[in-house]
Amino acid sequence: MSELASDQPRSIALNLDDSGVSVDLPKPSHQEDQVYGVPYRPVEFRDDDLPTALERSAAWLRRTQEWLGEPVDVIAIHLDYDEGGDSPYYDVKLLCNEEDLAGAPIALRAAKETD
Repeated sequence: MSELASDQPRSIALNLDDSGVSVDLPKPSHQEDQVYGVPYRPVEFRDDDLPTALERSAAWLRRTQEWLGEPVDVIAIHLDYDEGGDSPYYDVKLLCNEEDLAGAPIALRAAKETD
């Protein structure tokens, strides 16, 4: 559990996993995709086919926005490639606000409803 600091007189509890994101955050569906653990966390989608990686990132973004109840704060989209033969060629990363991935907007709305 973590608490969201704000100008409110009481704190809001967040149910976070070990990496600091909400336990209810939709997980990327493919085994090559993941959420990283840094400020403005990169959410990675890797595939040998760029349209497929982009489609998976768009599907995850839609599911996450539905879960969050508002647009996810994405500050950048990074595209890279790996010419090594042992890993997927394309690497698409969405740099997302960590408070959104922790579910802070959901917790704030829930707190307002109990007031």
